[in-house]
Amino acid sequence: MFDRLTQTLQNAFKKLRGKGILTEKHVDEGLREIRRALLDADVNFKVARKFTDRIRERAIGEDVMKSLTPGQQIVKIVRDELVVLLGGTAVEANIEKDRMNKVLLLGLQGSGKTTACAKLALKYSKEGFRPLLVALDVYRPAAIKQLEVVGRQAGVDVFTIDDGAKPIEIMRKAHQHAVDKGYSLVIYDTAGRTTVDDEMMAEVIGLRNELEFEDVLLVIDSMTGQDAVTTAGKFNESVGITGCILTKLDGDARGGAALSVRDVTGVPIIFASVGEGLKALEAFHPDRMAGRILGMGDVLTLIEKAEEEFDEREALKLQQKIMGDSFNFEDFLAQLKQVQKMGSLEQIAKMIPGMGGVAKQLETTDPKEFARIEAMILSMTPDERQKPGIINNSRRRRIAKGSGMKHQDVGRLLNQFREAKKMMKQLAKMGGMVPKGALGRMMGRR
Repeated sequence: MFDRLTQTLQNAFKKLRGKGILTEKHVDEGLREIRRALLDADVNFKVARKFTDRIRERAIGEDVMKSLTPGQQIVKIVRDELVVLLGGTAVEANIEKDRMNKVLLLGLQGSGKTTACAKLALKYSKEGFRPLLVALDVYRPAAIKQLEVVGRQAGVDVFTIDDGAKPIEIMRKAHQHAVDKGYSLVIYDTAGRTTVDDEMMAEVIGLRNELEFEDVLLVIDSMTGQDAVTTAGKFNESVGITGCILTKLDGDARGGAALSVRDVTGVPIIFASVGEGLKALEAFHPDRMAGRILGMGDVLTLIEKAEEEFDEREALKLQQKIMGDSFNFEDFLAQLKQVQKMGSLEQIAKMIPGMGGVAKQLETTDPKEFARIEAMILSMTPDERQKPGIINNSRRRRIAKGSGMKHQDVGRLLNQFREAKKMMKQLAKMGGMVPKGALGRMMGRR
């Protein structure tokens, strides 16, 4: 989402770092570029102005102007102010164990609210909660069915009533059902509208006042830009929200909503949805997001993703195989499937400092490439998968024919395998045999 903004900011920093001595004129020229980049990203103009004014106030100082690396100092100032703009510190949802937590989700139609319900439920079910989804959208065709589908995908229960009951009545019955059955987290999916109107707000206010909610979260579509910020302001004034969930942060919109919403509304961003899959929900960390925007990567989130998807015992077993030189195509295929669960290669590359250029190249990578690799590996005999060294030209031709690929494709796969094996062995040596969180720590050291 922030690719264009990242590129513009990096160009401005490059010019500033290229100056041996910085003057106020140099700083002002750089800040003009930064302000234009923010406005182009659909950041609220008042927010953009305050942001650059704060940077200028800190940058035009004796400590910065006379330092040995003034350009680097300004980069640090921009990063610090960007963290403040995004909220300063991460804010967690008010969800705790040993009680029944009630969460009300609000948002306009098409914001991704119903899917966000299932993503939240999946996240907390993994943490030991017993979630219940409640369908309050009695207006939109197939809304209840959609919640049932995503609820089933998340493996959680869904409470519905099909007798024409009003949302407030459904909420009351759902609450009693949750109490009786001992659910620890109840997520209410409210109806959305195409625009904020008096009727919608009156209904939402009634629902808001019916129960004492631990959290009232507004789901914001990042791709709607400043309209999303305006919506957040109206909901906060009328209903009172405790936080926001930003959806579609993996899209190609300009990202102004993410950069403006906290400053304009004073409401924290708690979660960010970074993909369509139900696992694609992240806690929002302002410092990590600032790193991504500035092209500095986000290694901590990458490690968390890895440790969530990779089993610790399997990681240690894999490490031993790599060090013992017995890593084979069966292991290679298993690792590719694990990487796929973490997201696209482009998203992963963006989290690694200095890999922004590589991420741009991966953006054009054919998403079917994994399927082709899998087809070639599955066309090998068990002996070939376990002992790749025995694959000669005749075996390559047979594998290519069996997978519908070319002889050269199989040769390229063998080269990729050797390179991956070599790199993983180097990483294993650097990581050592760490008993806890082996893979994540190994990646962190790298």
